[in-house]
Amino acid sequence: MNRQTLSLIAGATALAAVTGFATLSAPDTSGGETTAKAAAQLPVQRTSLLCPQPSTSDLAETAYTAFTPVTEGTGGEGGAELVAAGGGSTTPDTGDDGDKDDKGDKGGKDKAAKPVIEAKEPGKPVADDTDGGDSPALIGTAEGKFAPGWTVQETTEVAAGTGRGLLGVSCTAPDTEFWFPGASTAAGRTDYVHLVNPDDSAAVVDIELFGKDGALKSTVGDGITVQPSSDEPVLLSTLATAKEADLTVHVNVRSGRVAAAVQALDDKQGGDWLSAAADPAGSLVLPGIPRDATSVTLVAFAPGETDADLKLRLASPNGPITPAGNETLHVKGGMTATADLGDITRGEPGSLILTPTDRAVPVVAALRVVRGKGVARETAFIPATRAVGARATVADNRAKGTTLALTAPTGAAKVKVTASAGSGGGEATTKTFTIKAGTTQNVEMPAPNGLKGTYALTVESTSGGPVHASRTLESKLDSVPAFTIQTLPDDRGMVAVPEARQDLSILQR
Repeated sequence: MNRQTLSLIAGATALAAVTGFATLSAPDTSGGETTAKAAAQLPVQRTSLLCPQPSTSDLAETAYTAFTPVTEGTGGEGGAELVAAGGGSTTPDTGDDGDKDDKGDKGGKDKAAKPVIEAKEPGKPVADDTDGGDSPALIGTAEGKFAPGWTVQETTEVAAGTGRGLLGVSCTAPDTEFWFPGASTAAGRTDYVHLVNPDDSAAVVDIELFGKDGALKSTVGDGITVQPSSDEPVLLSTLATAKEADLTVHVNVRSGRVAAAVQALDDKQGGDWLSAAADPAGSLVLPGIPRDATSVTLVAFAPGETDADLKLRLASPNGPITPAGNETLHVKGGMTATADLGDITRGEPGSLILTPTDRAVPVVAALRVVRGKGVARETAFIPATRAVGARATVADNRAKGTTLALTAPTGAAKVKVTASAGSGGGEATTKTFTIKAGTTQNVEMPAPNGLKGTYALTVESTSGGPVHASRTLESKLDSVPAFTIQTLPDDRGMVAVPEARQDLSILQR
């Protein structure tokens, strides 16, 4: 046996042992079966979620809620936990005075290793809370049966000061690119981009700002280093001298990966988190404008040099409506465009649907929504979002002040909505809803029987066209109608896995 043959056998053995070498099954070309089998849909095995630092206000009260819906085929192993970025401690308010004594201790292996939240079982939320402005960002990991559909909500109530109100964000997975239409550097606004790096090596990030006339001149937005396992808040007004009321922020990661979210704080109109908009597309859906919105502003941006012309429609409970005076919006390539839609809903819930008037040009978009009047105004944001798809979940729903909005932009659809057991007790309940084409429906979803604590809402598409959804959470701060809105995109808890088989003969071809 010559040396070349021995090397080939040795190489094949090593590949088989180390990697379980496999290839996609190819159709039999000898005249037998020629139809390739479809890829199997299997649950994901690991999910990462990152929560930004909630607030620097001493008056902040922050609640964290984590939840995993029950998924078939996941087996019996796994776990999920949230830990403080950088090894710090949030010192959760558990009522245990022994824990309180350690507040301010940012070091120590025991404190660094202790999870802020640790899941107990799928199908039941787990929640905790913390007070003050020194709570760090959180880094979360779910594995095994806890990974598919894992969701974490961070909700902060700030009683007074800049950005007072209710600020909520669904903690996000790390990625390499994000778009945020709706940010601002105007007087009275204090906007931060929070960059959370979950990895053991530094990430390098570029931040670009685009206003009504195009890119804002800036050099300090290039090559921002985000240290390992840390949250880097970047004040937008330090990146450019121009004062723009409506900006689009583009976060591009050169190396590594981060999660990104914009904290938009207003001196007079409260504030909220602005989550990343859906990827640029020719048609977009922005679901769940509250029925009592007093002001709605659309902010859109067309990446690249091609202009986009958009048709605006409001999906109301009774069907699509073209808003008078705002039938279309022209978006110049590389520039941010806005449309003041006023009180577009006029006492009824609605969703904004953007479609091309002619040629489809990819755009990103978000809505800035204001409730209340005078000094009692509060702001939230609705970014364009992906459809619910197979399943989507939002956590931290309360017995009062929770509204789920569903819209079917292109065709009638049926969805199944499940209210989970409560974080402190209660029984799950499920209802099915039919959403007519071109409409938005605020569903009357009963809270779980015997609810204690908060619960999760899971939406599953069962038939018909695509459905888009958002959840509005309300609370009362004196006379201020405090609220926050989170969208419900597909949780991507299932992944297509092609059929594979061992094939060592490929090494001899």
